[in-house]
Amino acid sequence: MVRKMEILQRTKMKIFITLIILLLSIGGMNAQSERSLIREGNQLYKKDKYSDAEISYRKALEKNKELKQGAFNLGDALYKQERYGEAAEQYRIAAQNHKDEETKAQALHNLGNALVKEQKFPDGIAAYKEALKMNPKDIDTKYNLEYAKRMLQQQQQQQKQQKQDQKKDQKQDKKEEQKQDQQNQDQQQQKDKQDQQKQQQAQQKKQQISKQDAERILEALKNEEKDVQKKLKKKAPAKVRVEKDW
Repeated sequence: MVRKMEILQRTKMKIFITLIILLLSIGGMNAQSERSLIREGNQLYKKDKYSDAEISYRKALEKNKELKQGAFNLGDALYKQERYGEAAEQYRIAAQNHKDEETKAQALHNLGNALVKEQKFPDGIAAYKEALKMNPKDIDTKYNLEYAKRMLQQQQQQQKQQKQDQKKDQKQDKKEEQKQDQQNQDQQQQKDKQDQQKQQQAQQKKQQISKQDAERILEALKNEEKDVQKKLKKKAPAKVRVEKDW
């Protein structure tokens, strides 16, 4: 009985050890797969095949989202494709994931570059400043910081000039509008004056016609009176009988 229990325990132990070995093997295969995908992406990146490198990096990140080098390298591949907004997001993730200050500073440096490419100069300046906190001696970051400051100044001057031009255009538009309104008023007044003149002419013509009609009526009455008088003259006068008074 004791021997049977020992055999059972040994069997269980063998199964347990086998499972551990199997799990370790699977973990090693996954880790190897992630590393191989990163290496594959790096090789494609060196050959300027940035789109293919992006695919390899994304596959590696699908296996391990917290893969430190994955987000950083993916950001580089996206940056080379001029997809600066997507690259900036990956650099942010890389800066958060990396605890090593030098690598973190490099991620922030690249983040600043991507933001400057999008003309987001204030955000780019902030990223460069954070990078310099991690690596104060980085000459490239210092240079890019000064460049971003100059570009921000130019952008602000352009925006100021645009506002001034816009106000000038609005003022000019207002003058043109007032001028057009005045022209419209003048045209309306001229039209009203012409209408009034036409009405006066029509009224005068109507009055003239009425006067002519009145003269014709008077002339007709005169003619009618003459006819009556002619008719009266043609009739013989009636004899009046005079009675003698004896």
